[in-house]
Amino acid sequence: MYRAGAVGGPATEGDVIMKLLRVGAPGRERPALLDAEGTLRDLSGLVADIDGALLADEAALGRIRAAAGTGELLALDEAGLRIGPPVARIGKIVCIGLNYHDHARETGAEPPSEPVIFFKAADTVVGPEDTVLVPRGSVKTDWEVELAVVIGRTARYLESAEDGLAHVAGYAVAHDVSEREFQIERGGTWDKGKNCETFNPLGPWLVTADEVADPQDLSLRLWVNGELKQDGTTAEQIFPVGEVVRYVSHFMTLYPGDVINTGTPAGVAMGRPEPKPYLRAGDVVELEIGGLGRQRQVFADA
Repeated sequence: MYRAGAVGGPATEGDVIMKLLRVGAPGRERPALLDAEGTLRDLSGLVADIDGALLADEAALGRIRAAAGTGELLALDEAGLRIGPPVARIGKIVCIGLNYHDHARETGAEPPSEPVIFFKAADTVVGPEDTVLVPRGSVKTDWEVELAVVIGRTARYLESAEDGLAHVAGYAVAHDVSEREFQIERGGTWDKGKNCETFNPLGPWLVTADEVADPQDLSLRLWVNGELKQDGTTAEQIFPVGEVVRYVSHFMTLYPGDVINTGTPAGVAMGRPEPKPYLRAGDVVELEIGGLGRQRQVFADA
């Protein structure tokens, strides 16, 4: 549910203005905006939803920005209000593996010469405070805080990293939950360990790209049961955001509303000494990215 202390709060100098989110029961979310004062505002009278169609519509985004500035949007009653994923009808989730120098070092892997690509199904996406399910038979469920990039313009065969950044609608926090035995030890591709139900909490907000001064200067942190496990920065990315978007666009067309999870910094359970502290039912994971908000999940058995 919506918790101001975790998600909002009064703005400080330099705080972002355009924080778009979706609130309500699963499948019945409504579009909303968190304004500069930390008040949740209803967007349902202005736009139908926050999805690829909206993100590709500069005029509609301009109307939201203008309405936010006038204070005309109705405040929502926050009591008991669930936060859903900030983007509806995601077409595909493209994930970049081993994209941080420190994460490659901790796992003993050579830094890749080109981005490693795998996929998550869109139906793995849940809200930032929804329960995450440990798969049946799992012994190696792991955590990964990641910067999610949401596409705002159709991208195909882009020529430069600058072009890549120009096709980004905004950024969000993603939790790339992973089952390492399924991913690495069960044959085939990584996808087996990446697509279990609830394995991609997203949100709380979508922050529009113009509000993020430098996507390569964002802090990422994750805690398990109150203990800090990951404390990194996007400056450690092997392939920065713009280059990732450019590269991916040469292998597939990216459409408005598609999501790219851009990798995780060091500190995952897989990279720790034995016995590795993999997740179990009852564990609480909290994660945040500077300026993009905070997530909290309680894990339970599937």
